Amino acid sequence: MLNYYEKKVVNLKILSLDTSSNICSVAILEDTNIVAQKCIENELTHSQKLMPLVDEILTQTKLTLKDFDFYACCTGPGSFTGVRIGVSTVKAFCDVTNVPVVGVSSLESLAYNTLNFANNTDIVCAVLDAKNDNVYFGLFKKIESHFELLENLDAKNIDEMIATLEKYFNTPILFVGDGAKKHQCKLQEHFSHSIFAPDLYDKQTATNVGISGYYHYANGEAGTSNSIVPLYLRKSQAERALEGEK
Repeated sequence: MLNYYEKKVVNLKILSLDTSSNICSVAILEDTNIVAQKCIENELTHSQKLMPLVDEILTQTKLTLKDFDFYACCTGPGSFTGVRIGVSTVKAFCDVTNVPVVGVSSLESLAYNTLNFANNTDIVCAVLDAKNDNVYFGLFKKIESHFELLENLDAKNIDEMIATLEKYFNTPILFVGDGAKKHQCKLQEHFSHSIFAPDLYDKQTATNVGISGYYHYANGEAGTSNSIVPLYLRKSQAERALEGEK
C-alpha cells in the first residue's frame, strides 16, 4: 500500500470543479486545505454559471489558471449534461495552460464527505439515485486520511446492487448519498449493521473532489486533457428510451 506522506507532496495549489449534480461548485485548495469555495444550486444553469464562478474565485484569491499545480474535475457519474460541461471546461483549461488534470468520480468524492464522520466502521458505500430504482454505487475503505476502492464502481438496479454486495451483509457499512436515503429501508433489511450519514453529507461539492484529487496526484495519476473523460456507467435517458429500457 502506498504511503502518500512519504512522497512529501506539499504546497500544491489545486483548482477543483464539480458539475455532476444540481450543485455547480468550484474550489481552490492547498494540498487538502480549503482556500476558497463557491457553489450554486441550480443544475439548469451550469453552462452559464461555471465560468463566472471560476472568474470570481480566481479574482478573490488573486490567482490565474496558470498558478495551479493541477486541476481536479469530477467525471461522474451524475447529470450527463453537467458532467460534459465540467469535463469540457477543464480540458480547455489544460490545453491553454498545460497544467495537468486528475479525474475523480462523484462516488469517491461523496465518500470523502464522510472522512471525519464519527462511526464504528471504515467501510463507506456511496450510492447515487439513477431513477427507476437504479443506482450508481461504489464501496470504499478508509485508510488513514484517504479512501481506497473496494469494489468496482457500477450502475445497477437496487436489488442487483444488494446482491452484488452480498458478502458485506454482516459488515458495518456507512451509507451516504441520495440513493442510499431513497432505498434506506431495503438496505437496512440486508445490511444489518448499516449506518446512514445525515442528509448534509449527501451534497456533492468541488472541495472533496480536490481532496480526493490530491491523493491521486500524489500517486502519480495526473494526466493531460486527453486523459480525462466522462464516467457515465450507464446509457443516457434518451438512449435508454430509444432502446425501450428504464
